[in-house]
Amino acid sequence: MLNMLLAAAMAAGANAPTWQEGLDWHGVHVSMSRDAQDAYTLAWPYGQRVIPVQPLHVDTASPLFDGLFAMAQDDLQQDSVTAIRDGAFDHGQPIPCVCFETGLKWPYVWTRDLSYSVDLGLWRFDAARSRNGLRFKLSDVRVPSAPEGLYVMQDTGSGGSWPISTDRVVWFLGAQHLLGDKAFAENVYHALGNTLTQDRQYAFDAGFGLYRGETSFLDWREQTYPAWTANDVVAIGQSFALSTNVLHYQALQLAATLANAHHDAKAASTYRAQAAALKSAINAHFWRADRGLYMSYLGGDGTPYDTYDLLGIALAITSGVADGERARQTLANYPTWPAGSPVIWPERADQPIYHNRAIWPFVSAYALRAARVVNSPSRIAHEIESVMRGAALYGSNMENYELLTQGQHVDEGKLSGPVVNSPRQVWSVAAYFAVVTEGVFGLTEDGRVEPKLPTSLVPMLFGQRTSITLNLPDRDITLQLPAHHDGNLLVADRTDTHGKNTVVTLKAIQVQDTPLRIDAPLYAPSAPPAPVLTATAGGWHVQVDGKVMLYLNGQRHGSIDGNDQLARQPGVICVSATRIDAQGLESLHSPDTCVGDVMKVAGNWPRTWTAPTTGNYRVSLDYANEHGPINTGVTAAVKMLLIRCDGSDEQLLPIVMPHSIGVQGSTWGRFAAKAGARCQFALDDGFNMSYLAHFAHYTGGVGGSDGPLNSASIGDLLIAPLGGRVATP
Repeated sequence: MLNMLLAAAMAAGANAPTWQEGLDWHGVHVSMSRDAQDAYTLAWPYGQRVIPVQPLHVDTASPLFDGLFAMAQDDLQQDSVTAIRDGAFDHGQPIPCVCFETGLKWPYVWTRDLSYSVDLGLWRFDAARSRNGLRFKLSDVRVPSAPEGLYVMQDTGSGGSWPISTDRVVWFLGAQHLLGDKAFAENVYHALGNTLTQDRQYAFDAGFGLYRGETSFLDWREQTYPAWTANDVVAIGQSFALSTNVLHYQALQLAATLANAHHDAKAASTYRAQAAALKSAINAHFWRADRGLYMSYLGGDGTPYDTYDLLGIALAITSGVADGERARQTLANYPTWPAGSPVIWPERADQPIYHNRAIWPFVSAYALRAARVVNSPSRIAHEIESVMRGAALYGSNMENYELLTQGQHVDEGKLSGPVVNSPRQVWSVAAYFAVVTEGVFGLTEDGRVEPKLPTSLVPMLFGQRTSITLNLPDRDITLQLPAHHDGNLLVADRTDTHGKNTVVTLKAIQVQDTPLRIDAPLYAPSAPPAPVLTATAGGWHVQVDGKVMLYLNGQRHGSIDGNDQLARQPGVICVSATRIDAQGLESLHSPDTCVGDVMKVAGNWPRTWTAPTTGNYRVSLDYANEHGPINTGVTAAVKMLLIRCDGSDEQLLPIVMPHSIGVQGSTWGRFAAKAGARCQFALDDGFNMSYLAHFAHYTGGVGGSDGPLNSASIGDLLIAPLGGRVATP
């Protein structure tokens, strides 16, 4: 019955191209009217918004489409400020910045919000403010022990920020469009080299060939990661995220291009090789063939998670990491609902609406880009309609909407949401610009005009007209409708450019278009409790809650019901469990239960230890870092562990100790030692965000205006042989 209702709703959505003077949704009628001076009035049952005349315009058969473009400009004008503020910086006092604030409720500049916004097109509409905002997110260091130079800032975040969150490289996604300013271009080049070098040192795992760290933008951990990460983010810092790795791939590609421009062939070759290896590693580890989807993230030991996010998938497609059939499959297999596409799937039944069970217009805009890459008319139209509908229903470009109703707030008790929402959110404004410039008029990043316009949108946009026009600061684009449009996609037949005027005569073609996936279950099952392991004569007895899927050291072991027996082996065995429902969806993982041979080394530094056997070992630290709450700050403790073992080369491992509640284990690294070798361990300072000069303005916690802080209370050094697959007796 549910699938029939969804199909009916989708069919109703197919009528969306008739939107001209307004639209109807869930019993609400919205209308758009235009006066003789090209001012618009958007009206709905509870109010109206008068949109003044704007400098740029789009001229189609739909006052709704055209008026929403004017509204996006008006929203952007309101976001254009000369000072910004946030309660955690300079005690909430204004900070001069001729730039874009993030939104009505977020009057500051955040690295990822601005960078995605600029990449989605703000650079076309106000390059100077875009540049200024990006410059605000660069900083040099304020400690002599750190390498000098410019770095991109990771904003305050999970566990004390970087390197638990490592998506600051998204900055380069926006900056790449603004290299015409020579001084800014030099800043980009130097910041790119410094930031990539630092991420390679502290966040790259050579064994997997991937960068560690949290998913980009999905940074409210309980919404998307297992519930037990609410008070322990070490697992997130140890894990690998699709989106963050794709962003590093794009940054490496840009670095190769800029190194060539600076006549540094050796650096360019290194960056190209690193990018190619990273693309290969992403495809090797994140692709889930049984789903035909790229997974959102993996555990630190490679544990697969049956969870997916639209931004990561869209970026994989638009960057070229996902190509050919995988690109087509992964977008087609990502489900959607009548109101739009969720930013994560499957949803969490125990979490409020925010990233969970939500549509975010900026992510929809990236999905639109991806749909253009794979030539999917149904997906292109669906994302355009979703962004339009949300803006029209609420009289502003809101940050997010509830998935099933596209409501800006839905009351469901403790699950109500979106928990936080804001009008004129800058990346949602950018999303509407992208809908117009890219989605309808086909303007590409490099200035070419390549329309890929679904014929289903012709009634809305053209009506009885034969042409539509977009006016931009540097050019005008006109699309001419062909006499016959029997296919499903309109593309360029002929392009004529005269001065700033580009006229594209369209032709209709028929492309293979997979229907939108509308039959997916909404929720994943709840994760089970952690397995209980008890030592037995020959190994370990495993007790679980009902029927679960067991994972051992990152590998799927098999289904068990209640009990199982595992053989003993050298090293640590880490066991987690998931539930699989009747529809085949798998829950997130339970916490790991780790048992086995762990050697503790205490005392002053340097500490010494003798390897009992030849092989690979994992090493971590017991620690406590109570310098801030779990969800924010800049004082994740980051150290470098220097290991010198007789008969082996020196080894250097980053150890991360994020904000904690009491004593817990740090991130771990791998090292090799020969039997009988005496190993000496020394601990040196690494790097964290509090070392950046910019964070002298941070007054929301320690490590800011009171000076840099990179410390934790450190206990035992923990060493264990690395385990492998575990047998069943």
